[in-house]
Amino acid sequence: MRRLALLLIVILVWFVGLLAFARRVDTITPAAEPPVSDAVAVLTGTNDRIKAAVRLLEEGKGKRLLVSGVNREVTRQELMERIGVWKPIYQCCVDLGFEAYDTKGNAQEIAAWARKHGYTQIIVVTADYHMPRSMLELKGQTPGLRLIAYPIKSEAVEASHWWRDKIQIQRMTIEYCKYLAVLVQESVMSLFREKPDAPIEKTAGKEIAK
Repeated sequence: MRRLALLLIVILVWFVGLLAFARRVDTITPAAEPPVSDAVAVLTGTNDRIKAAVRLLEEGKGKRLLVSGVNREVTRQELMERIGVWKPIYQCCVDLGFEAYDTKGNAQEIAAWARKHGYTQIIVVTADYHMPRSMLELKGQTPGLRLIAYPIKSEAVEASHWWRDKIQIQRMTIEYCKYLAVLVQESVMSLFREKPDAPIEKTAGKEIAK
């Protein structure tokens, strides 16, 4: 009976956590305009993410833009045409990263890029449901770097009504489990890392990760 009770408690805690995670995703969009930073980094996915990042670059929110996790078969010209960016800005200030294949790879690619240019504050653009895990991964790779989250509302996961559709439930649940895995991993790894000054992580004025 004790084992059954413990299992039920674990399931209940997990489920409550899932609801809290979904609520968090639902409330971080729409994001307010972020402050002017050193640069902008976007994790590839839908064109909406990249277009939003390009807009931030064009508005002077950052000096350069990194598109992380670009398919190796996509050329610079094809990407430029797909997102409709102004050619002079694209040629001078947009970097493409081809090394990342997952979120951890994105974090490593962005971290290396930020160190190369000596950036201290960057705006991170990705989908709303993907943002919490992305920020955790980035925090682990870029201690001391200030991260400004700029989440984009996703059509793949409707955070306000995710429980109404089997596919939506599956996507939200999988993302939540991935988030928990990274949270545990980063919590353990933080015990062995040197502790620099705490980075600032916010979603255009809203707290996103601690």
